[in-house]
Amino acid sequence: MEYRTSSGFVVKGVYRSSDLSSSDTSQPGEFPYTRGIHPTMYRGKLWTMRQYSGFGSAADTNRRYHFLLKQGITGLSVAFDLPTQMGRDPDHTLARGEVGRVGVSIATIEDMEQLFDGIPLQEVSISMTINSTAAILLSLLLVVAERRGIPWSALRGTIQNDILKEYIARGTYIYPPRPAMRLVTDVFAFCRDRVPQWNTISVSGYHIREAGSTAAEEVAFTLADGLAYLKAAVDSGLSIDEVAPRVAFFFNCHNNFFEEIAKFRAARRLWATLVKKRFEPKDPRSLMVRFHTQTAGSSLTAQQPHNNIVRTTVQALAAVLGGTQSLHTNGFDEALGLPTEESARLALRTQQIVAEESGVAATADPLGGSYFVESLTDHIEREALLRIEKIDAMGGMLSAIESRYPQGEIENSAYEAQRAIETGAQRVVGVNIYTEEVKSETPVLTISGVVEADQRGRVVAFRNTRDGERVQSALSALRGAAQGSSNLVPLIVEAVRASATLGEISDTLRGVFGEYDGA
Repeated sequence: MEYRTSSGFVVKGVYRSSDLSSSDTSQPGEFPYTRGIHPTMYRGKLWTMRQYSGFGSAADTNRRYHFLLKQGITGLSVAFDLPTQMGRDPDHTLARGEVGRVGVSIATIEDMEQLFDGIPLQEVSISMTINSTAAILLSLLLVVAERRGIPWSALRGTIQNDILKEYIARGTYIYPPRPAMRLVTDVFAFCRDRVPQWNTISVSGYHIREAGSTAAEEVAFTLADGLAYLKAAVDSGLSIDEVAPRVAFFFNCHNNFFEEIAKFRAARRLWATLVKKRFEPKDPRSLMVRFHTQTAGSSLTAQQPHNNIVRTTVQALAAVLGGTQSLHTNGFDEALGLPTEESARLALRTQQIVAEESGVAATADPLGGSYFVESLTDHIEREALLRIEKIDAMGGMLSAIESRYPQGEIENSAYEAQRAIETGAQRVVGVNIYTEEVKSETPVLTISGVVEADQRGRVVAFRNTRDGERVQSALSALRGAAQGSSNLVPLIVEAVRASATLGEISDTLRGVFGEYDGA
């Protein structure tokens, strides 16, 4: 029987030193950081334990955050609903049926205040998975901090702000790619000056992998996106050492245990090598891949959902052995619906058991030197570099996206992966082997339609109690700035201070930039 990894790499029966092609003998904390970005890794500090959460109203999600903080999470991670991601207020026609469904509904400064009610913003690291409207959500958070008297310099966290992968794999884009990239670099420049501890982008391979890519494609397209952001920042007048140390990454961790570990190691080495060659930074932090990991949602099955506990555990262990800086573990019921409190607690306990009981955090890169892992690392690095070089030959990632190169590669890989499951070449317990006729009795979290009605009422009431002239003046100033070349984030912050809604700010930019139709 032939064994292959998810990237199609043929696995030999045994590995020897002769299978290694790299001469990399670096240690943890040394360039090119194959073995980890810190010399002691988790001996000095465990990874940040986040649980990605958001549903219903801001009040609903706030209650979940307080529950998770009591359970021991060390960082918050916000999931937003589709209207929020697409720049639509909850009373917009296109928001109908989606308000609060797959994340929390945030349209106003009042919503954002309620979301973080009772949470010490200066003490808890906050990650926000938001892209097209990233500058707006960041501005809402900043104004909340401002109202509480918390200096922006004290805030720690990450805004995803990764618009390129939306065109590649996810689809929650609003504006055409080039003006959207302007918003990304405007956030870079603004935070450099005003919010220095904030990670201004989380370059996401997670969604690329969820869309069907292989591990090697995940590395290639994610790093190519990252290189495009660095080039755009440098072209806008920022120095590489002002931007790169605040760039974070977000990777998937799938089922093929050793390949996933090797993937993280290859990504670190390849990024460090490419950034050093192309941008010549002086700050060693500019070369480091600092990354968050989420276990693979697409690997979860509705059939026999408790099997997902085991899948998530294996994936979490691989992420830690691969050197992640923070981690989210999925709830076992997420193939059925949003996680309940019980499944969210169990997912967090999975991380805590790995951290406190398994012993894997005791030494840096414990699988370094394994002939198999080192060979896989070399292979993924080679395969990813071939794709990055192809993207370079096309003129960079923006041009490659416009030519639909990464989209086409992911579609092909997704097709092959699904065909492998349907033919039985890829075995999935409970799906095509060891199946049962009994249906799951797992409780499912549901979002009431009352949430949408309440959110519509809240945003209408909010508009009726503000200074309309001040709002229009702030939006007019934003419109004028968008027609020029000045940084847009200060104007967005002013619009938030004036009580403009997320939808109104997004529509103002739509009027200047237009909308991307995906064709």
